[in-house]
Amino acid sequence: MAIDDSLIDDPLNGAGEVAMTIQPQDFGQEPRQPMPDNLKIARGVRLWPIEEIAHRLGVPGEAVEPYGRGIAKLDLSAADAAEEPRARYVVVSAITPTPPGEGKTTTAIGLVQGLQQLGHRASAALRQSSMGPTLGTKGGAAGGGYSQVVPMERINLHLTGDIHAVTAAHNLLSAMVDNHLHHRHACDLDPKNIRWQRVMDINDRALRHIVTGLGPAADGATRQSGFEITAASEVMAVLALATSLADLRRRLGRIRVGYTRAGEPVTADDIGAAGAMTALLKEAIKPNLLQTVEHAPALIHAGPFGNIAHGNSSIVADRIGLHGGDYLVTEAGFGADMGAERFFNIKCRASGMTPDAAVLVATVRALKFHTGRYVVTPGKPLPAEMLTESPEDVRAGAANLVKQIDNLRAHGVTPVVAINAFPSDHPSEHAVIRDIAEAAGVRAAVSTHVRDGGAGALELAQAVADAAEDGSSFHFLYPDEMPLDAKIERIATRLYGAADVAFSPEARRQIDAYQQQGQGHLPVCIAKTHLSLSSDPTLRGAPTGWTLPVREVRLSAGAGFVYALCGDIRTMPGLGRDPAAAHIDIDDNGEITGLF
Repeated sequence: MAIDDSLIDDPLNGAGEVAMTIQPQDFGQEPRQPMPDNLKIARGVRLWPIEEIAHRLGVPGEAVEPYGRGIAKLDLSAADAAEEPRARYVVVSAITPTPPGEGKTTTAIGLVQGLQQLGHRASAALRQSSMGPTLGTKGGAAGGGYSQVVPMERINLHLTGDIHAVTAAHNLLSAMVDNHLHHRHACDLDPKNIRWQRVMDINDRALRHIVTGLGPAADGATRQSGFEITAASEVMAVLALATSLADLRRRLGRIRVGYTRAGEPVTADDIGAAGAMTALLKEAIKPNLLQTVEHAPALIHAGPFGNIAHGNSSIVADRIGLHGGDYLVTEAGFGADMGAERFFNIKCRASGMTPDAAVLVATVRALKFHTGRYVVTPGKPLPAEMLTESPEDVRAGAANLVKQIDNLRAHGVTPVVAINAFPSDHPSEHAVIRDIAEAAGVRAAVSTHVRDGGAGALELAQAVADAAEDGSSFHFLYPDEMPLDAKIERIATRLYGAADVAFSPEARRQIDAYQQQGQGHLPVCIAKTHLSLSSDPTLRGAPTGWTLPVREVRLSAGAGFVYALCGDIRTMPGLGRDPAAAHIDIDDNGEITGLF
């Protein structure tokens, strides 16, 4: 199953979805007044001193390392400010999205600002944006409107250089792998069985498949290889899941780069690269502290790919946030069947932290999309007929919302449905979503946080506070001791609605090998399309009776999970016909223009 470049997992927020900017010309209903674009709103914010934001987070001054105006790195000692976490832990997920996304990032930020307006100390923990999607189709990942993190330009272009550090560490290992081949080191690495490519933080389809070592023998061994986007690197997944610098070093050492001619695994430690890789990441493991437009603390750190990795921000950032207030709100990539499932079964396993509440973002447009009656194309306006009042369409697409509510409940967490409101919506359509949520026994709240900031999220904030007070009975979907194939089957049948799983002979062989090597205790990550609960991106709603095809199973030994490839999941996106990069420039005042 080939997947169009425009539908590839974009690691915005590694990190995940387009900023939900509302513009009058994009929607069928006239807004109350014209709304400035994201960049203008962001530049209109008077940044508070980052030390004051750190103080709000409860971080001692000695742990704050200013990094330019409005940004700081936080030393990992900040997590030790209190003996036990004090904040309520809230994860934001969504129903299966339309290609542009449904606004999880803006909802998470708006929720934090709403909680703050209710008098609570709240902070956000979000993934760091990748420049590939920022310069490609989806644009920035700082949120949108009056629910965004600032400074916007810095977040979307380089920030503190963490992604570049991941790129350098990954490519150092690539260089040392090729150096081993060139010098014929004793580990007898098989050049035809190397699983480690190179990475860069730019969309570039021409680098998906390359040949290295062309030229004389002194230029290295000739072999086929390729590039992935940096967010797809296992090093990025390791950075997000590491709990300390020492843990980062251990995980990097376990990364498998390939196999010997005898079939034995070769690791980064075997190559002698893990120590230097850790040194390159010594600063990158420190979370970045910024602020929202309403000066709530925002921890921006790590951006693992949302398909072949867990698609969540870092554990160390969450630990700092949980020590520093009443609520920490984090976001999980894509729908609840993907990002939230991995938050629960991969991230929470690694961190030992468990959520108190969950938010499920739903939009009128997504529910209409799930009727199967409309075609939504990335980068193009929504079909005009999608914007007409139709509570019947909303109800017809409700199966996906009901299923994603069930998917969160499968982990012992009852969600609050956040109705992310657009100007094209109608009250009758919101009423249908409330009815569906009520019938499912969960709270629902309309939120206008993009236009109104925290004031527009007050109803949602109160509903989340009430849900967190109720608490959850969190549990994993499967036990560690369950075999790998059974874990895949559990996710596919319980969360996706599949009737069966079909493993290719190669996938079966790989699973058996990992079980024999003692890796059977690891959690699993299923790499499939994010546009459907199924593995077929054209199937809307909550399809049943289908079979999940698993063609290959790979091990991320450093990150600590096994991932199953279901379909053709590309790890290097391509640029679209009219990429965002073509519209970004510098004006006469030296200001960046064209970011969205």
